[in-house]
Amino acid sequence: MTLLALDALTVRRGACPVVDGVSLSVAAGEFVGLIGPNGAGKTTLMRAALGLLPHEGRSSLSALPAAQRARAAAFLPQSREVAWPVSVETLVALGRVPHGARLRDGDRAAVDRALAHMGLQAHRARDALGLSGGELARVLIARVLAQETPLVLADEPVAGLDPESQIRTMQLFADLARAGRGVVASVHDLGLAARSCTRLVLMAGGRVVADGPPMAVLTPANLREVFGIRAHVAEAEGGPVVVPLAVTR
Repeated sequence: MTLLALDALTVRRGACPVVDGVSLSVAAGEFVGLIGPNGAGKTTLMRAALGLLPHEGRSSLSALPAAQRARAAAFLPQSREVAWPVSVETLVALGRVPHGARLRDGDRAAVDRALAHMGLQAHRARDALGLSGGELARVLIARVLAQETPLVLADEPVAGLDPESQIRTMQLFADLARAGRGVVASVHDLGLAARSCTRLVLMAGGRVVADGPPMAVLTPANLREVFGIRAHVAEAEGGPVVVPLAVTR
């Protein structure tokens, strides 16, 4: 089942295309890692796919009415700001808004599951404004999980997390995909992406340069041409290992 289909998606800033004619699809059961250097167009691609930016071409998500779109896909943006004092539980419960204005038993159960997945049960009554950056990042991931949509789009979800939380979060997304949902996440840690994702989409200059299984995308040529690095890439116990070694330009 296709959860997201993009056809020649293009986003311009003035005359310059920031995302340039991207066509791809994401199916249920896939965990797609969106990789590429800063400014490659990863964030813009996700926001346009969700209909949050004006674009040319077609996105199956942006074509949906807003209420239906919110039940089809959950979005975790890079920004991690909370504008008012609310409890962790209340913040996570906002993920249930697309399913109705009032919290019912099923909604509360979804919030409980999301808090448990992120190890936040003991923090449910805390003021979200008093959390550390890493704690707040986990709460916002829990909010996305509570939304319980077929598709999750996450923009740098593990940025700022400690190593354990990074690994647990990526494993959680992988588990969601194995359970039949779809996940698209932009990730800068190439090793973490290679070990966790079923597929990598490599972007540069607003275009898709490579798309496929992690080891087929993370070739020496792609690492050199797109990232300007030389890296050690190998299969190891627990999955691929990618260690940047030197700059090549």
